[in-house]
Amino acid sequence: MCDFNALTDEEKKLHHEKLLQCADNFGGKNFFLHLLESIRETKPHPLIAANSEFSMELGTVKWNKVIFNDKLQLLLKARVNESKQNNLLPAREEKGYKKVLNLVRTLKPIVFHVKPAHKEDGPGFFFQPFDVIDANTTKLNPVFDALFFCSVNTVKKILNYEPKA
Repeated sequence: MCDFNALTDEEKKLHHEKLLQCADNFGGKNFFLHLLESIRETKPHPLIAANSEFSMELGTVKWNKVIFNDKLQLLLKARVNESKQNNLLPAREEKGYKKVLNLVRTLKPIVFHVKPAHKEDGPGFFFQPFDVIDANTTKLNPVFDALFFCSVNTVKKILNYEPKA
């Protein structure tokens, strides 16, 4: 998803609508982009926070399970493969298949709750890290990918995308 230009018009429209809905539920595009910038600036990566929470002045992101650094590193590698083969899971016969499958099984039940600091900014939103298409196909949830991994400029492009009539 982070290679916006490689997406079809239909995928661009779908991601645009989904992220725009999330941004609106967090107080608007600017608040949402500010959240992304804060996440990018945080070292070490916010996903490995021991308290399963990322806080900033505009709101918080909480999740219900600790994610360890080894899982994050494996996820980052799997993301690269997903962009090439349109599937987070490698082929069954590949060496890293079992590790990635276990990663998906471990992280799949996690639910991320994103809430603005002030109720008047919106209700917030929640999402899971993966979209399981079928037994052999799993993709990163575009909201998860946008929130934690894609460049802020790419997300800005997606939010400002004008679907063709």
